[in-house]
Amino acid sequence: MAYPTDILFAQNSFLKRPRADGTPNSGPARDGEFGVGTMGKSALLSGIYFGNRSILFRVKSLIFISVALSSLLTRGSFAADTNKADAAKVIVAVAQADGELKGIPFADVVKATTGKKILSFDLTNEADRELLAKIGAAMDEVMTRMNATNSVAQKQKRINEVSSHFENEIKQVLNGTPGFSCDIPRLASGKVQRSGYPDLRLVDKKTGRIVYIDPKLYAQGSRSSSFRTFYFEPKTDTNKILDDACHLIVGFEHDGRKSGEWKFLSWELIDLSQFKVRLKAEFQGSNRDLYQEAAIVGTSRK
Repeated sequence: MAYPTDILFAQNSFLKRPRADGTPNSGPARDGEFGVGTMGKSALLSGIYFGNRSILFRVKSLIFISVALSSLLTRGSFAADTNKADAAKVIVAVAQADGELKGIPFADVVKATTGKKILSFDLTNEADRELLAKIGAAMDEVMTRMNATNSVAQKQKRINEVSSHFENEIKQVLNGTPGFSCDIPRLASGKVQRSGYPDLRLVDKKTGRIVYIDPKLYAQGSRSSSFRTFYFEPKTDTNKILDDACHLIVGFEHDGRKSGEWKFLSWELIDLSQFKVRLKAEFQGSNRDLYQEAAIVGTSRK
C-alpha cells in the first residue's frame, strides 16, 4: 500500500535535496530521501536526510508527520513557515494516515529523530546479566521502601502522585549501588529537565554502559490494557536522549490501594530495543484558543 505522504516527499516544499554542505536547497527530494528545508530550526530533523530506499514508508510517514506537526502546529499558525497549500497537504496526510502508523520500531524512531541507537540486552552475555541483576536488586529495595507504612508513597491518595516519588527513590537507590551513577538526563543545552522521556540516566562505571530508565506504575489486572501508557515527543529543544544506550521501562504493579495503603506487588524490566509504537494524529486547542472575543456570537454575561 502506498502511504499518503509519499506524494509529499516529491511535491512538498519542505522537503529538499541537500546541497553539498548539508543545507537545504530548492531541488526536489529524490526517491527514498527526505529532509527538512523551510520548516524552521525547532524541527528535530533539520539538516538530517535519509537516502536509504529500505527505510519503511511507515517510518518515513511517521517522522514526516511528527516533525511537520511539531514545527507547524506549535507556532499556532501555518502561515509563519509555509503557505495554505502546504498546510492542506499536511492536514490531508495526517487524516489519511490514521490507522497506518502502527508497529513502528521505537528504535527506528529514536535513531531517526535523535541520531542515537537503542542497544539491546543480551541475556547470554555475562556482563549484561550482571548489570540487570544489580538493577533488579535495586528495584527490590525500591519496592520494599515504598511498601513501608511510613513511606512517602503511603501519604498519597492517587497513583499519579506516587510516580514522581518512585522516580526519586529509584535514583537514590541506584546511586547507593556500588559502581552505579544515576541522575536525571540533561538536554543538549545542559539544562536538567524532569518532564518527558526518559526519566533517569544510569551509568555503569565498570563497563561504561548507559541505561535510560523510565518507571511506570500500573494497577493489578491492567497489565494487558490497550490504553496509552507511554509516549515520546521528538523535539530538539527537549530531547533527553543524547547517548547510544539501553532503554528500560521498570513496571511496578500495585493493588489499587484496596486496603487503604498502597501495596506494590512486583516489578518487571522491559527492554525497549524491540518495542513497537504507533502515532495517533490529533488536532487540539485550549480554552484560550476557543474563547476568542472575535468568535463569541452569544453570551449571558453582562
